[in-house]
Amino acid sequence: MPTSTIRITDPSVDHLIQAAPADSCSTDLAAGPWIFDTVPGYGPGSSMGDVIPTGAPRQGELPAEYREAGEDELDSRIRAAKATLGDRVVVLGHFYQREEVMQHADYVGDSFQLANAALEHPDAEAIVFCGVHFMAETADLLSTPDQAVILPNLAAGCSMADMADIDQVEDCWEQLADVLGPLDRVDADGRVPVIPVTYMNSSAAIKGFVGRHGGIVCTSSNAETVLEWAFERGRRVLFFPDQHLGRNTAKAMGVPLERMPMWNPRRSLGGSSAADLEDSKVILWHGFCSVHRRFTVAQIDQARAEHPDVRVIVHPECPMEVVDAADEAGSTDYIRRAIGAATTPAAFAIGTEINLVRRLAAQFPQHEIFCLDPVVCPCSTMYRIHPGYLAWVLEELVAGRVVNRISVTADVADPARVALERMLAAKPRA
Repeated sequence: MPTSTIRITDPSVDHLIQAAPADSCSTDLAAGPWIFDTVPGYGPGSSMGDVIPTGAPRQGELPAEYREAGEDELDSRIRAAKATLGDRVVVLGHFYQREEVMQHADYVGDSFQLANAALEHPDAEAIVFCGVHFMAETADLLSTPDQAVILPNLAAGCSMADMADIDQVEDCWEQLADVLGPLDRVDADGRVPVIPVTYMNSSAAIKGFVGRHGGIVCTSSNAETVLEWAFERGRRVLFFPDQHLGRNTAKAMGVPLERMPMWNPRRSLGGSSAADLEDSKVILWHGFCSVHRRFTVAQIDQARAEHPDVRVIVHPECPMEVVDAADEAGSTDYIRRAIGAATTPAAFAIGTEINLVRRLAAQFPQHEIFCLDPVVCPCSTMYRIHPGYLAWVLEELVAGRVVNRISVTADVADPARVALERMLAAKPRA
């Protein structure tokens, strides 16, 4: 049955996959994520076709008692461990997490909101981040030195973040200097040739690079505000790693497409000419989100055919053609608030990760809420966080042991914090 005709009462994507794995993008999703922990790759789901870098973090074997425990047992053990730990631990959960994990989160949000939440509990001994690797790194950057930031599954990386590594970005910077001249030289208007802007979905090393070179971090919530900040300080912006967020945001601000060349790190000058780079306003990195790349204009057309009054809202990480065809585009929090503000029953077709869409459908049963993509294909890496891992790290804390701690070295952390502080100051418009 098409997703658009289902009235969802259970928001659990895990339950849906276990009941009907043939309706998902990979039948391997029905297996426990520990099956894939020792295998190179992002695991089944939207990123399963992406190439993972050599040396990407792997997760050690999860003890059998957690692999073999049922859902009810894990739920009880997580609750008991949290009760024992009390205010000593804070659990953060990203919107894209599976429901069986999210129900235990003390704070739920997008990357911008959770970055702020990490700042608000300096007295907690541990922050357990149910998200992906770059998010846990960010929490470590913003937390106090005595706090331990824990990622329940070290294999929960991000294929988009991995599409821009520090060596590639350093090489790009050197090539841009060859074309544009010294990149720290200030012109008569007080602006430098280029300001680097990295999306939150990037490694701490990339954030450190940005901080060292006068740049800033952005999220999907505040990307426009950040680009305005950057244009005040630079003639152009180098935006990475997500080309779609950069293109969609800059286009909405009036930047012509012909002034947004792509930088492919595997080609000389990124595959552009020196003249194109000199005339550029935004240089886009050749990266993308495999979740949001699945959405198409054809899916929007079908949603409108089946629901003539449907309101289509997509994430700005979607391709430009999809954003242009939608009624609105915005961050995960924007999508949640838009649905929450609807005062009369309506149909919503949503272009973002399936866990959030099903949760919204359960939260607002007066509306018809469905995912544009009829195939259940969650974020491969968010799906690596399973209640078994959460129970394990919490019970280890109860026993006085810290496992899976994420730490950023001082040489990277200091400039990265500068870039993050600029991001936190760039408040998105209401």
